[in-house]
Amino acid sequence: MNTTRRDFLQVAGGIAATGAIMGALSPEAHAQADGTVTEHVLAPLPYAYDALEPYIDAKTMELHHGKHHAAYVSGLNAAEAALAKARADNDFTLVQHWSKRAAFNGGGHFLHSMFWKVMAPTGAGGGEPEGALRDAINRDFGGFEPFKQQFNAAAAQVEGGGWGLLHYRPEDDRLIILQAENQHKLSPWGAWPILGLDVWEHAYYLKYQNRRTDYIDAWWNVVNWKQVADNLAALKK
Repeated sequence: MNTTRRDFLQVAGGIAATGAIMGALSPEAHAQADGTVTEHVLAPLPYAYDALEPYIDAKTMELHHGKHHAAYVSGLNAAEAALAKARADNDFTLVQHWSKRAAFNGGGHFLHSMFWKVMAPTGAGGGEPEGALRDAINRDFGGFEPFKQQFNAAAAQVEGGGWGLLHYRPEDDRLIILQAENQHKLSPWGAWPILGLDVWEHAYYLKYQNRRTDYIDAWWNVVNWKQVADNLAALKK
């Protein structure tokens, strides 16, 4: 992992290594596994469950963070422990299965960790970005409104569960809008998400039912543009 990516993961609250070795997991896993494994943990939300009301309801936030995100963390730990056991046993029969589970749950953990931070309590978020982030959006999309329209369309048209994402691509210093199906499918190489909107049904169904576009429209009221700008600045270092 290069320094730029490491800095970004720290800013976005992504999947940062804790330094824990297998001894921090179960004794059975320690005895069976070979090599070090990170013990990923669920960080608390940076605000109360009801802080995004009325745009995102408290019950959805409680379930989304405490159940869904927690399940991704647990699944990632299990997948990486299973891969460590496979190395210890020299038995890679299920390596494809556990690699897929690591990708799915690892993507879920990373994207949700970012998601909580790119939102701010009602009254502290929303509006439009400023400074270097605003300049980059104007340059790459022709203005904030064209950017917002493209992002809305990308998020609304994700097939099934997934994400609408704003990425920074260092190769040509550009912002690009992409989709992710599930947590990882369609993910590109060489670009890093700085803003993401979860459009899995569990993110909005209690309040908005099947009205995904209403949820997307409401979400703009709680976007934490300062955090998005910080994410971009970290990647530009």
